[in-house]
Amino acid sequence: MIPDSPIRIKSYAELFDLLPENERIIVDVLRQIIKDKLPERCKEKISYNVPYFYGYKGICILWPATIPRGGIKSGVLLGFWYGCRLMDVDQYLTHGTNKQIFYKIYQSIDEIDESAVVKLIREAVALDELFKYSKPKSRKLNQQ
Repeated sequence: MIPDSPIRIKSYAELFDLLPENERIIVDVLRQIIKDKLPERCKEKISYNVPYFYGYKGICILWPATIPRGGIKSGVLLGFWYGCRLMDVDQYLTHGTNKQIFYKIYQSIDEIDESAVVKLIREAVALDELFKYSKPKSRKLNQQ
């Protein structure tokens, strides 16, 4: 386990070196499913020391329990940034205490329902497409 010291993971190789085998396998499988289903306009990077996938805004994140500040004690969390806006007709995601991010925690690769994950990724990508047309908030200048 990594202590709560400020760590700075810069690559997937660094991340995978830190993870126990079970978490590493889950992250690898989920990451591959996500990468295969995201359109080319979407990107992936290490952010908050974990895999983060985004388009116009955040789409989803993979947070292994080994990485501090993820809020889970074991397994790997797959979180959708705008999960509160997803239909999630299969009720696959947990709503938890966060009002925006809905998630699923996996303890083993056997728990991964690829079709459910793919369905949610497609829905999240369609939602992200709507952000393309969002206008940035303008700043009001103080007039004296």
